[in-house]
Amino acid sequence: MRKVVFIVILLLILIVSLFIYRNITDYLAMNNNATESTEQVSSYPERPAIQIKPGDSLYIRLLKAEDKLELWATSDGKKYNLYKTYIICTYSGGLGPKKVQGDKKSPEGFYSTNKRLLNPNSQYHLSFNIGYPNAFDRANGYTGDFLMVHGGCASAGCYAMTDPIITEIYRLVEQALDSGQKSIPIHIFPFAMTQENMKNHLESKDFAFWLTLKPAYDYFEQTQQVPQVVVENKMYKVIGYQG
Repeated sequence: MRKVVFIVILLLILIVSLFIYRNITDYLAMNNNATESTEQVSSYPERPAIQIKPGDSLYIRLLKAEDKLELWATSDGKKYNLYKTYIICTYSGGLGPKKVQGDKKSPEGFYSTNKRLLNPNSQYHLSFNIGYPNAFDRANGYTGDFLMVHGGCASAGCYAMTDPIITEIYRLVEQALDSGQKSIPIHIFPFAMTQENMKNHLESKDFAFWLTLKPAYDYFEQTQQVPQVVVENKMYKVIGYQG
C-alpha cells in the first residue's frame, strides 16, 4: 500500500513539474517574440512630426559631419518646425568650403534653389542646383558650377541622397515653389555648430571661415526663423543678429 501511495505521489510531482516547465517555456517564448517585435518597430523611420501642405515654406539645413539633411517647414512664415531628418548617402572632399572648380569639394555656406534650378531629368534621378557660386564665393574668387542635391550615392562635389529620398525631398521642394515660395534657402554647415564642436575644431585651417557661419546657425537655433544673410567685405553677415 505504501509503495502505491509513493508511486502516486511521484506521478503527481512529475505531472506538476511538467505543467510548470511548460508554462515557463511558453512565457519565455512570448517575451522573446515581444522583444523581436519591438526591435523591428523601433528600426522603422519615425513619422514626420508635422505635415507639409501646399503653401508652406521650406528651409533646408545640411550638417556634413553628421551626414544629415534637415527639412524644416512653416505654414505662417514665423517659426519653422522640423519635418524630417534624412541621412546624406555621400558627399565629397571632407569638411571645409569649396573654392576651386574640379576640387570635388561639397560646398558649405548659404545657398538657395528655385524653379529654374530644378532638374526632373537628372542623370542622378532627380536633382536641384543649390546655386553655387553665391555672392560670397564670387567675391572671394571661388569657382565651380552645377553643385546639386541629387539621387544616387556618388558625389564629385554634390550631396547624394539616394533615389527614394531625393524623390520625397524633390516632390516637397517642387510643391513649395509651385505654391508661391520664390526660393528655398539651403544652409550648409560643416557640423552642428555647438560650443563643444567648435572647440573640437579649433585647430582646423577652416576655423576662421566657420566662425562666419556660426551666427546664422545660432540665430536659427534660438529663433527657429531663417536668418537673413548678406555679404559685406567678402564675408557673411547676419542682419539683426546681436550675438
